[in-house]
Amino acid sequence: MSIRDWPEDERPREKLLARGAAALTPAELLAVLLGSGVRGTSAVDMGRNLLAHAGGLNALLARDLAGVPGLGPAKRARLVAALELARRCLGEELTGRTALTSPRDSAAFLKAQLAHKPYEVFACLFLDNRHRVLGFEELFRGTLDGASVHPREVVRASLKHNAAAVILAHNHPSGVAEPSAADRNITRQLRDALQLVGVRVLDHLVVGAGEPTSMAARGLI
Repeated sequence: MSIRDWPEDERPREKLLARGAAALTPAELLAVLLGSGVRGTSAVDMGRNLLAHAGGLNALLARDLAGVPGLGPAKRARLVAALELARRCLGEELTGRTALTSPRDSAAFLKAQLAHKPYEVFACLFLDNRHRVLGFEELFRGTLDGASVHPREVVRASLKHNAAAVILAHNHPSGVAEPSAADRNITRQLRDALQLVGVRVLDHLVVGAGEPTSMAARGLI
């Protein structure tokens, strides 16, 4: 049955407009973005199939969606654009805050920026002496095996932003947000290098499939 044949208050778009986006299931929200289904499959069913195939919403949005049956360029572009809008919204919210007071203040933003990447990325949040955000940069990009991080470049970027403190972050494409021996080692190197120019390392967040792991909370800074 086509969605056009559903009761009007059950159609995803009409339901969203009448009751708000929070009233919709993930599959229904995807249906609104998709706009239409394919022959024999409604947009809602297509949303369910996409979620089941990927293993959840986060996994779906982290995937390269090219080649997914029924998901042409236009539909794929809508999904990617929606995720990018969410990331930018988080970025505006973060930079608009008076100050960061705990790892939770930045964890959601960093997860949105890094968790979907199929390769490892090392990034920094640059802060002033009141912990207000000055900027965010992805500094190094690697492969599934890791990224080469150069302390000199991190120091240079910190000085460019005139930062008093930084929050380091990188993702684990495996989804396991457990700091490795290499993570602990580069954190120490960066802490020592940045101390020489008066920049404090407040935290190093490891981003995976769940909540990011704070190395400061683990006593590893």
